[in-house]
Amino acid sequence: MGDIRRRGVVALGVTGLVTPLALAFTAAPAQAASCTTQAGPYQKQVEKFLGRPVDGKQSAADCKATQAFQNKHGIRPNIGYAGPVTWGVMDLMNKQKAVGTNPNKDGKCPVNKGRIACVNLTLQLSWIQDGKKLVYGPVPVRTGRDGYETRTGLKKIYWRDIDHVSTIYNVPMPYSQFFDGGQAFHSVGLSMWNPPGSHGCVNMTSTTAKKYWSLLKNGDDVFVYGRKPGT
Repeated sequence: MGDIRRRGVVALGVTGLVTPLALAFTAAPAQAASCTTQAGPYQKQVEKFLGRPVDGKQSAADCKATQAFQNKHGIRPNIGYAGPVTWGVMDLMNKQKAVGTNPNKDGKCPVNKGRIACVNLTLQLSWIQDGKKLVYGPVPVRTGRDGYETRTGLKKIYWRDIDHVSTIYNVPMPYSQFFDGGQAFHSVGLSMWNPPGSHGCVNMTSTTAKKYWSLLKNGDDVFVYGRKPGT
């Protein structure tokens, strides 16, 4: 969550930079978790995703590959088990990749608004379009978790702060562009697939947040639709 100071008034809103759980993912690494010998319910799917031999049996190499993926994206427990959370992240990645360069194929993000930032919660993707022309993206994003959902609907960017700092978590929220009651686009130092999600903001990589900052301005439209998996 972050504070928004405008004309001497502090307006508190839900944002999605970090939580104590997410902070644990970026803290100094603890002792390496042991690797499980147990095959998970999504063993074959995970093996295929990772380019491993698909036999549905857990090997030491399978476990290490799965564990490396879990560590990269902050998935816990990180014991190399092919469970629903790990497969859920992989499945989402597959669906994001399948979108290609036509993220608004379903026509759900308005094409009659001129320049607009679109957020598809279902696929955890965002892009900027101008009419029917794709300006930037699509790029993976990290939106609000269960109970802190990024609110849907048509909104407008109403305040921008390149060096915003949350007074609630005392953490930086670089390149913040607020569009709905404290919910904003901003960069984070986490994987975009780091579960379970933000506290409502649309988290981005530094590269994406900087690009959005250069392409958008106050008054530009934002359209959020769909439903984040797990909410």
